Amino acid sequence: MYEATFVVADSSVYTDPTEDADCRVELWCNEHSDLLYATGSRLEPLLSRVRDTVGIEEQVEGNGEAVVITSSCFKEHDETHVDRYLETHNCLLVPPLRYEDGRKQCRILALDPSSLTDLYVDLLEDDFALDVRSKREITIPSHSSPLSTLDDALPELTDRQREVLSLAVERGYYELPRETTTRELAGDFDLSRRTVEDHLRRAERKLLTTLVANLY
Repeated sequence: MYEATFVVADSSVYTDPTEDADCRVELWCNEHSDLLYATGSRLEPLLSRVRDTVGIEEQVEGNGEAVVITSSCFKEHDETHVDRYLETHNCLLVPPLRYEDGRKQCRILALDPSSLTDLYVDLLEDDFALDVRSKREITIPSHSSPLSTLDDALPELTDRQREVLSLAVERGYYELPRETTTRELAGDFDLSRRTVEDHLRRAERKLLTTLVANLY
């Protein structure tokens, strides 16, 4: 089996509220309605958009996360869902769909790598704006989940968050004692110290929130 993760840039009820915001959504489609798990410090704009567009049957919210059952299926409101292409290319969609930083992540499974290539080409020809984030061959099942990967436990960081965090680690910002400061890091990026600290806090929050959720 072969798997590819496609990242689709679009404008929808779930992608728009996550753009430039501390907000992440995972969606499990059930055809008539969907199950959402949202995390972040900016959930209300997302929930308000979902309530007005898709409808909310029930929600449980607290401490920067929310579980939502929608009134209708996202496919009725998303023109860029890939489901209608899957059967043609003998591919499967591995749930959940993930939305972050204004983009949608789709994990696609196929028996033949050429099927993934043909699907990708077909989507591009239909004007989908997408990139391939990762590709792999599945040879053995995971102990915890048959199709789990390290990517499942890692949130999507913005390019700038990834750059700042990577340099901070490289320069020893997280060593004891610290070998650099946020002011010195800011000089490398021509940014203010406050901006660098904000990028680090957002990246740390995303990583730690996801890590703690996967500890047990």
